[in-house]
Amino acid sequence: MRDALILFASTFASVFALGFQSQNVNQGHYKSAAFTSLVIGGSTIWLYKFMPGADVLGTIGYLAGGVAGILASMCAHRRYFGRAKP
Repeated sequence: MRDALILFASTFASVFALGFQSQNVNQGHYKSAAFTSLVIGGSTIWLYKFMPGADVLGTIGYLAGGVAGILASMCAHRRYFGRAKP
């Protein structure tokens, strides 16, 4: 169960940062893009450490973390920077 929670958290952080960084790059937020790059690297290290031995529960944590991470990043970016300009 602990590994499943670690997989959820590391995947959430990685996908959250990837989604946030994508929006930062598209909108020209250089400092935020640089910071999210560090978060992506750190969370990916944890993901690679725990994923090779994942069981079914760990795989579920991994998949759920990705879904939760991208949705949270979209919401957080909009709240932090406001709606994107066309």
